[in-house]
Amino acid sequence: MTAATSAFVWLQYLIPQHGLSRLVLAATRVRVVWFKNLLIRGFLKLYAVNLDEASPGDAGQYATFNEFFTRALKPHCRPVAADPAIGSPVDGTVSECGLIDGDRLLQAKGRYYSLSELTARQPWTERFEGGSFATIYLAPFNYHRIHMPLRGELLDTVYVPGRLFSVNGATARAVPRLFARNERIVMRFATAAGDLALVMVGALNVGSMATVWAGDITPARRRRVTRLPSVRLALGKGAELGRFNMGSTVILLFEPKRAGWDERLGAGRRVQVGQAIGSFRQSPDT
Repeated sequence: MTAATSAFVWLQYLIPQHGLSRLVLAATRVRVVWFKNLLIRGFLKLYAVNLDEASPGDAGQYATFNEFFTRALKPHCRPVAADPAIGSPVDGTVSECGLIDGDRLLQAKGRYYSLSELTARQPWTERFEGGSFATIYLAPFNYHRIHMPLRGELLDTVYVPGRLFSVNGATARAVPRLFARNERIVMRFATAAGDLALVMVGALNVGSMATVWAGDITPARRRRVTRLPSVRLALGKGAELGRFNMGSTVILLFEPKRAGWDERLGAGRRVQVGQAIGSFRQSPDT
């Protein structure tokens, strides 16, 4: 690591991560026109945001910075690949993907973390041992809503407290067990490809993570592993399931022999919602 990168990583151990993230959350929801416009204009100077595909496409029409950040897309802007394709759940960049080595997932070159830690040791965790995973990072300029990679019926929603380290590449290479240490929401669905788990990983300045069925789940008053009340819900392929209020990472988990990733998928590959990133099998024997 360069000296600047090393300093950035170590600073994250010292700062009040949750306090800072709550301040960002409050600032991004201010409705004072001049203030929210100042934030949006500053953001647009820093990042190349494609407003041509946003709805609305005029940055001045958003009531808060957070509404701008979690902006919707125009209809049909992200076509969803037909079955048996697995659709990307987000716009972002692949950090890592491949097979789960027993209980171990690759975080970055030379760094691993455990599946059981990631899921906070849910009783169904073993189903995914030896399965497939894909980790996708959402940069600040990306579209920040999350969509279903397959049609699925909701089985579990679990809030897991944790730290709020940045999840960019430099931090992923430097902080051990990053994705199993950060605050996260673990969701499990029943799909044609067996059980599918999707993990929303929080990060520095991610003031809130939300789902369409539970609203804002973080920040949480009680910082303990919490299984949210069951909701009977079926979501179609490509349907919105949640959003990050500021950027972060999504991790997909499939059971063994149920998912095959596209041969071109790998670290550094950019993907968009609905794009085919692999294909699924309805049975591990097919």
